[in-house]
Amino acid sequence: MAKFNFNLREPESEGETAVHLVVRWNNNRLVFPTKERINPKFWETDKEKRNFQRATETKQFPTYPEFNAKLDKIKGDAKDIFRRFENDNEHRQPTVEELRELLYNKFNPSSNIKKKDLFSFIEKFIEESKSRINDKTGRMYSAGIIHAYKNTLRLLHDFKKKKGKRIDFNTIDLDFYHDFSEYLTKEIGFANNTIGGHIKRIKTFLNEATERGINTNLAYKSKRFKVITEETDSIYLNEKELEAIYKLDLSNNSRLDRVRDLFLVGCWTGLRFSDFSNIKPENIKGDFIEIETKKTAEPVSIPIHWTVKQTMKKYKGKYPNSLPPAISNVKMNEYIKELGEIKELEKTTKSLHAQTPTSITKGGVNITTNNKKFELITMHTARRSFASNLYLDGVPPITIMKITGHKTEKAFMRYIKITPNESAKILQLHWQKKHKLQAV
Repeated sequence: MAKFNFNLREPESEGETAVHLVVRWNNNRLVFPTKERINPKFWETDKEKRNFQRATETKQFPTYPEFNAKLDKIKGDAKDIFRRFENDNEHRQPTVEELRELLYNKFNPSSNIKKKDLFSFIEKFIEESKSRINDKTGRMYSAGIIHAYKNTLRLLHDFKKKKGKRIDFNTIDLDFYHDFSEYLTKEIGFANNTIGGHIKRIKTFLNEATERGINTNLAYKSKRFKVITEETDSIYLNEKELEAIYKLDLSNNSRLDRVRDLFLVGCWTGLRFSDFSNIKPENIKGDFIEIETKKTAEPVSIPIHWTVKQTMKKYKGKYPNSLPPAISNVKMNEYIKELGEIKELEKTTKSLHAQTPTSITKGGVNITTNNKKFELITMHTARRSFASNLYLDGVPPITIMKITGHKTEKAFMRYIKITPNESAKILQLHWQKKHKLQAV
């Protein structure tokens, strides 16, 4: 039997937040955003009361009768839709996607006309994603994902216009795949991983359309219609280099001082920039940082490294979390490279000024460039440095993966960047420890 309830998108919000309809049945769960909004202080939270999951009956919220009546109507309509589907389908219960489509058509009457063409479907999909829960994460789709969807749609429009090709569900086949990939490669000059990202999003659109019964062309599921990826050359900073950066005297440059300090927090927590730049006081619990990551919604617990403790002592009383505030990721990436130009650092750590070759396939051509190592540093280098240094210290990959969020050891090993010589030293260290144990 299906259960229909309501919850708040942000129950701790100080202002109004969206009310979501939550449907559970047969191990399925659908979170469907309604158009209703309410301040959480007017939302009934006492489970013992009969009106739980409704607006509180209070004079402070005089329209509560009308508000609750709307919720009753939404729940009643949803139950009717669910029962009608069972009756029309020999008592088969709907899938999550089937129920979402039925609810969307019911509560968005202006969109009831089912659009069959690919571009209209993608536009509708993007619009829905703005107020939709991602089934994989249980969270709203991020602004970054929405932006990426729009970029892929724009490129499809450009490709259609420049090539004079008809693009619809029934034309997405291997010929389209090769023509579109060639267009992105030769005319736009994209790197392989960028092209792979756009192909991946096209497959996402088509999977959704197929689930909804709008698309029947399954050519995109061919093994040859693949998401191309390329392992890129990325750097990490070893502990000696991090120590040199830590010891830099930046007392005459407060801007670089804060950037350096926050970068090192990333190097010793393993968090993504979006997470370590938003650590809140409540995330700091004794000698640990406990935080739910934005990208995966996974809770992680990280012991606070002595470098981070020193940084927190430095900023204590200046900021609520005792850490320097962040600016945009773009600006941080720009400023962090300035550290390498400081003469003092060049003297103490020559490796940061060593020529470092990197290669990437762009526009179908393998391009190799030589840069000084410090010129390749980004804020993401911090997270990669954390994982690589711990691995070199002999920390088991599974332990590091608990913090970095990698699901498989194969993916983790691709992520860390160590040289063959460093791998050999790890094996040598392992043999030395084993020999000492045997000697005892």
